[in-house]
Amino acid sequence: MAFSKENRSNTLNGILFVALFSISATYIANLSFFKNLGISPLIIGIVLGIIYANTLRNKLPAEWVPGIQFSMKIILRAAIIFYGFRITFQNIEQVGLSGIITSSLVVTSTFLIGYFVGTRILKLDRDTAILTSVGSSICGAAAVLATEPVVKGEPYKSAIAVATVIIFGTTAMFLYPFLYKSGLIPLNLKDMGIYVGGTIHEVAHVVAAGNAISPVTAKYAVIVKMIRVMMIAPFLLILGYWLSKTRARASNEKTKITIPWFAVFFIVVAGFNSFNLLPSSMVIGINKVDTFALTMAMTAMGMETSVDKFKGVGMRPIYLASILFLWLIFGGFYIVKFSLNF
Repeated sequence: MAFSKENRSNTLNGILFVALFSISATYIANLSFFKNLGISPLIIGIVLGIIYANTLRNKLPAEWVPGIQFSMKIILRAAIIFYGFRITFQNIEQVGLSGIITSSLVVTSTFLIGYFVGTRILKLDRDTAILTSVGSSICGAAAVLATEPVVKGEPYKSAIAVATVIIFGTTAMFLYPFLYKSGLIPLNLKDMGIYVGGTIHEVAHVVAAGNAISPVTAKYAVIVKMIRVMMIAPFLLILGYWLSKTRARASNEKTKITIPWFAVFFIVVAGFNSFNLLPSSMVIGINKVDTFALTMAMTAMGMETSVDKFKGVGMRPIYLASILFLWLIFGGFYIVKFSLNF
C-alpha cells in the first residue's frame, strides 16, 4: 500500500517531487513571455514531466513512483471535483442541448468507428480495440481503467491504450489552441469550448487546452467533458451486457461495472457552488489551489509518458489511435456544427 507505515515517507517524497516540478512550472508560466503566449502552468508542467521521463527518470528511486501515480490519479480526480467551484448549474444550462448532443454523438461514433477499424481493418484483438477506442471516445485513461475489469483484458493492453491516450491527448492539448489562435477554427469562444470538451481525450488535457484559449472556453469545455465522463456509466452497462452475450454460455462470470465517482462529486460541488454560499474571495483561493493540483496531475502524467511504453508493441494500436484522433478533430468539428442547430 502506498501509504502503509513502511511506504508512507517514500510516497510523500514522490508527491513532493511532483510538487517541486509543478512549482517550477507555475513560476515559468508567470514569466511575461509565457503569459503573453497564453501558456498555462498545466501545459508547462506536462512538458517538464515528459522531458524528465525520457532523460533522468531512471535516476528516480523506485519507491517514489507510487507518489507520482498518486498525483496522476488521485490528485487529478480531486482537482476535477473541486473544479466544480468554477461552474454552476446555471452554466450547465448555458451549454444547452448542443453540449449534450455533441457528447452523445462523439462518444457513440468514436467508439463504433474505433471498434470496426480496429477489429476488421487493422485486425487488432477485441480487447485492445475496445480499450483504445474507449480512451479516445470518453475520458482517456480513466475510461480505459474503468473498462478494463469489464473486458477482462490483460494489463499490458490497458497500458497500450493509456499510452496512446497520453500521446494524442497531449498533442490535442497543444494543437487546438494553436489552430484556434491561427484562425483555422471558425467558432466563438463558447462553441470552441464545446468542441474542446467534446473531442479531447483526458479531462486534464481539456482543462489545459481550454485555459490556453480563454477562461470562457475552459468553462464550457469542462462542462461538456464532464457530460462525456458521466456517459461512461451507461456505456459500461451496455458494453458489459454485450460482452456477456459473446462469452461462452457455460461461463457464470459476472461483469463488475466501475463508475467514475469523481464525476458525480464534480456535479455535487457545482451544485453547492450554484447557491453562492461561499464568499468570492474563498472561491478564488480554492480555484488557485485547484489550478496547482491540476498542474501536479499534468506533471505526473508527463513523468509517466515514456517512449519505452511502445517498445515491443506493434504499430496497429497507434494507427487506430491516429485514425480516431483525426476523426475527433474533423468529425468532431462537424458534430459540433450540427449540434449548434438545436
